[in-house]
Amino acid sequence: MGKYVCKLCGYVYDPVVGDPGGGIQPGTAFKDIPDDWVCPLCGVTKADFSPVP
Repeated sequence: MGKYVCKLCGYVYDPVVGDPGGGIQPGTAFKDIPDDWVCPLCGVTKADFSPVP
């Protein structure tokens, strides 16, 4: 499970942490996040994230 970064604001989604405020439990892989999830900082969609190398 890798990290993903928002192309707009730089927020990093870490699957170890998840996004509890957005309803995403720790341990959730990015691919398993619902498509309607948005960045908790800037509100862009999941499509606006890229894998962290």
